[in-house]
Amino acid sequence: MQVLILGATGGTGRELVKQALGHGHSVRAVAREPEKVKTVHPRLEVVQGDIGDPKSLAAALKGQDAVLCAVGVNERKPNTILSDGVRNLLTAMKRQKVKRLVFVSSLGVGDSKGQLGPVYNLVLLPTLLKNIFADKETAETYVRDSAAEWTIVRPGKLTSKLLTGKYLAGPDAAKKRWMPKVARADVADFMLDTLEHNRFIREAPGICY
Repeated sequence: MQVLILGATGGTGRELVKQALGHGHSVRAVAREPEKVKTVHPRLEVVQGDIGDPKSLAAALKGQDAVLCAVGVNERKPNTILSDGVRNLLTAMKRQKVKRLVFVSSLGVGDSKGQLGPVYNLVLLPTLLKNIFADKETAETYVRDSAAEWTIVRPGKLTSKLLTGKYLAGPDAAKKRWMPKVARADVADFMLDTLEHNRFIREAPGICY
C-alpha cells in the first residue's frame, strides 16, 4: 500500500514510519524539516511539506492510497492550527481522490469526554490543555463531516514505552480506567491494523491499557 504519513517527526509519527515499512508498505513521510526524519529505507520517500500548506499537501497526496495523520500541536494560546490543517488535508484528499484517513485525536474529545481520568478532567483540561483540546474538537468535526473513509483514533496519555501489542481499543476502551495511558508504539500498531483490515471506518475508538 502507498501510505502518506503526516506528523512523521513526532513520537507517534516516527513509530508509524518504522512500523509501516516493517509491514511492507511504501511510505511517503511529510515533514516541515525533512532532515529530521532519520530513517533511511528504499521504500521511504521524505518530502518537505506542512499540513498548513495546501500546495504541499496536494503534491504529497499524489499516488497515495491512504493517509495516517499523527500531527500534534502544542500551542496553548487560542488557535486553529490543527483544525485548519485538517480542513486543508480533507480538501486535498478529495481533489486527489484519496479516501482513507486514520487520524489521531485524544481521549477526552467528543463523546469520550471525561475518559482521560481525574487529573486531566479536573486540572489539565480546564487550564493548560483547554485550547489544544478545543482545536481537536473542531478538527474532529471536520473529519466527521467529510466524505472520507475516516477513523479517529483517541489514545490515552501517551508514553514512550516499547510496543506491547496488548491494548484495549474501541468505544468503551477507557471506561472505568483511573488513568488511561498507551505507548505511542502501540498507537501506531493500532492505526496500521485499522488501515490494513478496514476496521472502525467512520468510528472513533479509544485506545489504552
